[in-house]
Amino acid sequence: MSDITDITRQLIEFRDQRDWQQFHNSKDLALAISIEAGELLELFLWKGNEDVSKDQLKEELADVMSFCLLLAEKHQLSITDIIQEKIKKNNLKYPADKAKGNAKKYNQL
Repeated sequence: MSDITDITRQLIEFRDQRDWQQFHNSKDLALAISIEAGELLELFLWKGNEDVSKDQLKEELADVMSFCLLLAEKHQLSITDIIQEKIKKNNLKYPADKAKGNAKKYNQL
């Protein structure tokens, strides 16, 4: 069993012990991801690029990623598969020989 599968199982067990599945529809999970991502961004507000509390960073990343795993599980999506598919697409959109060392969008390379 992969780490991702095991963590997802633990999240589901935690959720189900509290009867929270009823609140975990796709819309609300997506909203929760966005809200938690906002809290992640807030850690960096008015600070230097790398000036962040590692403990707070861990907390907010865990929240964002937990809701992402639950949304993927709800739609029977494999996190590993969808990330690998996205990497393949990005390799086509951002070939290393054109994208290396710059931050231009794929349509500006």
